[in-house]
Amino acid sequence: MKKLLTLTTLLASAALASAATTVTLEGVHNCCKGCTNGIVKAAEGLKDVEVTAEGKTVTITAKSKANAKKAVEAIMAAGYFGTGAEEGSSSAAKADKTLKEATVTGAHLCCQKCVNAMSEAVKSVPGVTEAEIVSKQSTFTVKGEFSEQALVAAMNKAGFHGSVK
Repeated sequence: MKKLLTLTTLLASAALASAATTVTLEGVHNCCKGCTNGIVKAAEGLKDVEVTAEGKTVTITAKSKANAKKAVEAIMAAGYFGTGAEEGSSSAAKADKTLKEATVTGAHLCCQKCVNAMSEAVKSVPGVTEAEIVSKQSTFTVKGEFSEQALVAAMNKAGFHGSVK
């Protein structure tokens, strides 16, 4: 009887584990321990969610799709982005605007490697003439005459996320 109860418990545990949702984000900016800690810490307070960050890959395992989505949104709010984030994010596409100046907020810039990667991404946007990006800040200004969507796309391609205002 005891063996049957143990077997039933193991089978039930396996069924629950197989019901877990896994989301993999690829291409996430993760150049140092500060980045890795920031990625993991972003989803730390979420119930039944585990996040691992190895290289440019972030794996989110959650007991439900809703919790996985919350984890993706928390990681994006912390300034990171990876392909696969679109599936878990509720952000809707906005109409493109041509901007002469923009402030980006919520960017992850923990070290000079982050700043260099973000600077390279932002300066690759056609029409950007200036970007004031500083280490350990989460806000920076971009100037020129450029597309808002192109700016966001360049940041996302480099593994970063931020809000453009």
